[in-house]
Amino acid sequence: MLKQNIKYAIVGTLFGIVFVKAEVVSWFRIQEMFKMESFHMYGIIGSAVIVGMISVWLIRKFDIKTMDGETVQFHPKTFNKGQIYGGLMFGLGWAITGACPGPLFAQIGTGATVIIVTLISAIAGTWFYGKFREKLPH
Repeated sequence: MLKQNIKYAIVGTLFGIVFVKAEVVSWFRIQEMFKMESFHMYGIIGSAVIVGMISVWLIRKFDIKTMDGETVQFHPKTFNKGQIYGGLMFGLGWAITGACPGPLFAQIGTGATVIIVTLISAIAGTWFYGKFREKLPH
């Protein structure tokens, strides 16, 4: 099992290095984005959206499989008002903490250990969502 997970650890480490070098984990860059003072983060997010769109198109067009040979399945999504509330809470948390779930570990790895509070909060929020999902607005 450990041998199988090494490839994920390598990809995750490289992903973290790219995040750090591109300043995606920079609290100052994130604050610039929310203050509309810099295009840097918007350019990175926009590039990620475009790469994601192209990737999904390629996966569907050429029936690309996972690294384990499994078929990639895309499920239709339905809109509900809870997504608006969740998006607002996510954006507010991102603006306040200067961190979103993607680069949390990279931020901690750069020495920003205060982000551990954000990590614990993200884990707690995920747990609460799972616990109360059925009672939340749909």
